[in-house]
Parts: sequence; structure tokens; C-alpha cells
Amino acid sequence: MSHLATLISDLALILVCAGLMTLLFKKLKQPLVLGYVVAGFLASPHMQYTPSVMDTANIQTWADIGVIFLLFSLGLDFSIKKIAKVGGAAIIAACTIIFCMILLGMAVGSGFGWKRMDCLFLGGMIAMSSTTIIYKAFDDMGLRKKQFAGLVLSVLILEDILAIVLMVMLSTMAASHNFEGAEMMESILKLMFFLVLWFVVGIYLIPGLLKRCRKLMSDETLLIVSLGLCFAMVVIASQTGFSPAFGAFIMGSILAETAEAEAIERLVNPVKDLFGAVFFVSVGMMVDPGMIVQYAVPILVITLAVIVGQAVFGTLGVLLSGQPLKMAMQCGFSLTQIGEFAFIIASLGVSLKVTSDFLYPIVVAVSVITTFLTPYMIRLAEPASNFVDSHLPKRWHMWLDRYANGSHTVNHESLWKKLIIALVRITVVYSIVSVAVVAIAFRLLVPLLREALPGIWGSLTAAVIIILCISPFLRAIMIKKNHSVEFTTLWKESRSNRAPLVATVVLRILVAAGFVMFVIGGLFKLSIGLVFGVAALLLVLMIISRQLKKQSILIERTFFQNLRYRDMRAEYMGEKKPEYAGRLLSRDLHLTDYVIPAEADWAGRTLGELKFGSKYGVHVVSILRGRRRFNIPGADVRLFPQDKIQVIATDEELAAFSKDMEQAAALDTDVVEKSEMILRQFKIDDDSPFLGLTLREAGIREQYHCLIVGVERGDETLHAPDPHERFMVDDVVWVVGENNDVYRLVNSSAETEDD
Repeated sequence: MSHLATLISDLALILVCAGLMTLLFKKLKQPLVLGYVVAGFLASPHMQYTPSVMDTANIQTWADIGVIFLLFSLGLDFSIKKIAKVGGAAIIAACTIIFCMILLGMAVGSGFGWKRMDCLFLGGMIAMSSTTIIYKAFDDMGLRKKQFAGLVLSVLILEDILAIVLMVMLSTMAASHNFEGAEMMESILKLMFFLVLWFVVGIYLIPGLLKRCRKLMSDETLLIVSLGLCFAMVVIASQTGFSPAFGAFIMGSILAETAEAEAIERLVNPVKDLFGAVFFVSVGMMVDPGMIVQYAVPILVITLAVIVGQAVFGTLGVLLSGQPLKMAMQCGFSLTQIGEFAFIIASLGVSLKVTSDFLYPIVVAVSVITTFLTPYMIRLAEPASNFVDSHLPKRWHMWLDRYANGSHTVNHESLWKKLIIALVRITVVYSIVSVAVVAIAFRLLVPLLREALPGIWGSLTAAVIIILCISPFLRAIMIKKNHSVEFTTLWKESRSNRAPLVATVVLRILVAAGFVMFVIGGLFKLSIGLVFGVAALLLVLMIISRQLKKQSILIERTFFQNLRYRDMRAEYMGEKKPEYAGRLLSRDLHLTDYVIPAEADWAGRTLGELKFGSKYGVHVVSILRGRRRFNIPGADVRLFPQDKIQVIATDEELAAFSKDMEQAAALDTDVVEKSEMILRQFKIDDDSPFLGLTLREAGIREQYHCLIVGVERGDETLHAPDPHERFMVDDVVWVVGENNDVYRLVNSSAETEDD
């Protein structure tokens, strides 16, 4: 009898328990995450009445893979453009909640006398609300379309991103056991450096790679390639001192900008569900009932801190963003639970061996309690806001209303602000890329060339290669935005602007010069003056080089095309309205989609024949037909059934257009009777107009819209007619057609068979 590996038997037990619990919790309409936790508790050594997992170390490895897949999927659902879309309200609210909840968690932990690292991790665990649980609660309660629900979901997006940053910072502090400001700032700068570098390089390279290999990509190869990229970034992140989950999230966010994002997400979801289930089951396996009883008081206190803290600080954060009191309380009360990120941060503390054993089961117990209370807290928000509203002093009411109204006033950004932000962004991004190129070259390229080429030639070759590689980025730092609308407007607007503008150019040239001088000084032993002179000469050559200008523009264009390709494809397919649609609203114009019904009279006619512009004032800007798009179609373009047309018009014009489209697609009351198809026969006699004619010459199909399906001649059986065969006396002709057409044909013959 063959021996079954422990890992396989343990996995079987885990999946059986998880399967049973998911069915049960689905029946109870509870989050599946809690079902997995309960399944883990049943499969753990702490439960004496059920079979237990034998090798927890292997299961922990699978759980770590589960965290990687969870963060990879989160990255696939995340887009860097989402941060810009969530708005200032969500940013202010999310930052307020996380900062205050971390402080509250640390204060609660300190009150129980726990060590500093336990307090810090506790603050991180209770700072993040559960995206999964809130999504489900809103769906079950039918609140997804409410205005406050949209703001809550925007806050959750930001919390997920900030949770990744928090995990990196906690990992750094756990490794160094240092809480000094300098150490913290160094960690944040290192994080930002690698975040920008990986994102820029990834967006530049990976979408192009997938686009070139698209013909080779089946579902299987796309899954393997995407997971390969994911785990490659996991290894890179781990080697550079970050958590593997952070690397998975970065690669997910890069792939989220590709055209294959939806397909990758669909393919990865089953794998994520499997390993995610193992992770949440492993969470439940670490729950010790005895420890929960022992720490019942801290569990109740932390539960109260989560509920009250999230309700209060969530309300405060949304109020600070300028929202009304009722919406603020609805948002705050919706965030009163912790979930998957609490488990991930708790498992991070366990894996780093910096948190106490009791913290994990405490957090799991708190999560279970707050999850069950979530629907009740959401329902409590409205009566609580009514109570507060009725008891709030009138003076406070007036101040809140004035603050909320003031937050919606539009402040137009000055030209200086736009220019400075753009220059800082360009300088920082290209400087980071240049630093990475120089660092990699000095580590790998320079030793190789010095060994291969003797004397000064190795260093000289390395210097030429390095400077050529970073020259497009240095040129962009020096020249970019010097001829922009903001720069030229400020230059012409006032002489006082010219000195600061020149200063921005000089500073950027000095930054570029610093890179060149570092490369030359690091490879050759020269005087500072000579190094500066060589650097100045090289910078002049970079500025006047047309080839370098083209290369710099091409690199930037490729990056932004890759970044926008998913949105561009969605616009092309009609899944998303183009950007200019929003600008039309200020002119009381709308871009609206209509689908041409198959039964509409408009189908099959050209735009010139339909004359939408002169009749309704409606202008067709695009026609979407399957996977094809026709922009600004001409008058000779014909509409087909199921074409989607995008039109521009005012509300009144669109209303008239919609009404006429409905009428064009409406069926006549007697259309069903008229369209009835029947089968009849008639006989060719001596007086028949069809006698002696062939099928073609008779013109039955053209004149009467009927189809001859067969002819009987003498004792012959019914046979299909030959187009060149002539009708003879006593031929019986069988025809099919609409009721009126068939009777018109039969009546036109000399003799008609009785029905």
C-alpha cells in the first residue's frame, strides 16, 4: 500500500473543512472569510474532537503563497488612476482614520502593558476596515448605489494602498527595532524610490511584451506568464528588503494597466481562491480557545475600540473632507470592522517573530465579532445621525453647513503650481530611473568591462555606455516643460517671473550635471574642474542633439501609451466614454450611446438618408460595430442592426431622438398576421400565364415574393424545380410565402386548387 504524503492528507482535511464551512456560511448569508476561519479552528490541534493537521509548517508555506495571490489580485483590481478619481474627500478621510486608529491601537495595547511592537502591530491591524465584508454588506442591503457607499468604497481603495505601505514600514521597523524619525524617513524614501522605479520600468516594458506575444497567448500561457512575472517581482522585492506581498501587489498594479488585465484577473481568481482559502484556514488554526478565554477582557476592549474608534474617526475624517454630517456618520458606521488585512498584518508579525503569541487569536476573535455586527452598525447610522442632528447646538449646525459648502468651491490652480508640480514629477521620476541605471552599471557592467578591457579602455567604455543610457532622461530633466504653455505664459506675463523661471532651468541642469560628474568621477581620477568641464560639454551635446530629443520623446510617448492603453481600448470598444464627453457638460451637451434595434426602420439606411442632424440636431460621432469603430462617419455610411452609435446633442434633442427611435422600432399592430408564412399549391392549365415559361421567366419570386419549393408532373414525385425547366399543362406547383402574396399568386393563375 502506497504511503500518502503528510502535506496531501493535511490539504485534503483543510479543503474538506473549508468546503463544508463555505456551504454553511453561504446558507447563513455570512462572509466566507469567517467560514474559512472556523474551518481552520476545526482542523487545528486545539480542537480535540476533529482530525487535526499534522504538519503546520508546510501549511504555513501555502498560507504565505495565499497572501501573495491575495495581494496580486488586489493589485490587478487597482489602477494608479483610481487614486486621482477617488477625490480629496476619500484621501482626507482615509488618512485621518488610519492615523487615529493606529494611535488608538497603540494606546489600548499600552494600557494592557504589552510590549511596544505588539502595540504597534495592534494599531496597524485595527486601522484597516474589511473591503470584502463591506462590499458584501452593501450588496445584501441594497446600498451599493447610495452616495455614501461610493465614498466608503473610495476610502477602502485608499486604505488597501496605505495598508501595503504600512506593511513595508512595519517590516522595516521589526527588522531594525528602531523607531527613530531618521530611520522611518529612510524607510519611506526607500519605499518610494523602489515603488516609482518598478512602476515606471514595469509600465514601459511589460505591456509592450504582452502586446508582441498576444498571438501566442492562450489562457494557459497567459496564466503562466502572469504568475511568472508575479513571482519574479516577489523575489526582487524580497532581495531588496521588502515583503514578498509588496512585490506581488506591485506586479498586479502593473498588469492592471494592460489590455489583458481582465483576462489575467479571470484566470488568476480560481488560484487565488484556493490559496486564499488555505491562508484564512491557517488563520483559524492559530486560534486557541484557551487563550481567547484568558484574554476575554482585551478582546472586548479592542472590539469596543474598533467599533467606537472607526465610527468616531471615520465620521471625523469624512467631516473634515467637507461632507454633510449624515453622510459622514453613515460612512463612519460602515467601517466598524476589521478583516483580511488584519490577518495579513498579524501573520506578518508572526513570521517576523516580533509579536506575542496571544495577539493573533485576539485579532481573529475581534474580527469575527465586528464582522457579525457590521450590518447592524450600518442600519444604526441613520437613527444615530438623526439623534445627533436633533441634539447638536444650532451654532455647530451652522458651522458644519458653512464648512461643507465652502469645501465645494472650485479653486483654480495657478500656472506656477501646475508648472512646479510637473517639474518636480519629471525630475524625481527621471532621476530615480537614472540612479537605478547608474547603480546597476557600477555593480555589474563596470567590473565586467574593466576585466575584459585592460587599462583605461574598460572605464572609458563603461562611461560611454552609462552616459548614453541615462542621456535621454537627463535631457528630459533639463529641457522638459521649458516650452510649455505655463512656462511661456509666465515668462511673457511679468518680468518678475523670469528670474524664478531661469532658476528652475539652472537647478535642473545642475541635477543633470551631478549625474554626469558622478559617473566620470567614479570611473576616473580627475580634478574637479576637469570633471565639471567634461560634464558641461556632454550636457551641451545632449541639449542640441536632435536624435536624443527624438529618443526622449519616444520613450515618454511609449510609457504614456502603455499607461493609457487599457482606457483607450475601453473607449474604442464603447465600454467607456471618451475624455472629451465630460467637457461637453459645461456646454449643456451630452455624449450618449444608442443601439439600433434589429427591427428599426433606420437599419439598412445611410446617415445621409436619415438626416439626424437636420431633423433632430443630433450628430453621430462614432459607430461601433462588433470590434470595429468608425469615427466621424460620412453621409454614405450605412447603419446596420445592433450598431451602437455615439451621438452628441442637448437634452431636448436627445429626448426627441429617443422618442422617434422607439417609434421606428415599433411593430405594426397587424404585422404578425401579415407575416404569417403558408404553403399552397396551384395547377398549370391551358390558360395559365406561366404555361411554357421557365422558373426564371415566370418571375414568381420577384413579382409575388413567393418561393417555389417543388413541382409535381404526372406520376412523378414532388421534385425541386430546375431553373431552365418549362412549366407544362397539369403541373402542380407548390409555393411558400406570406399569406397575402401566396393568395395573390394563386388567384392570378387560371385555375386554383380548393384549399
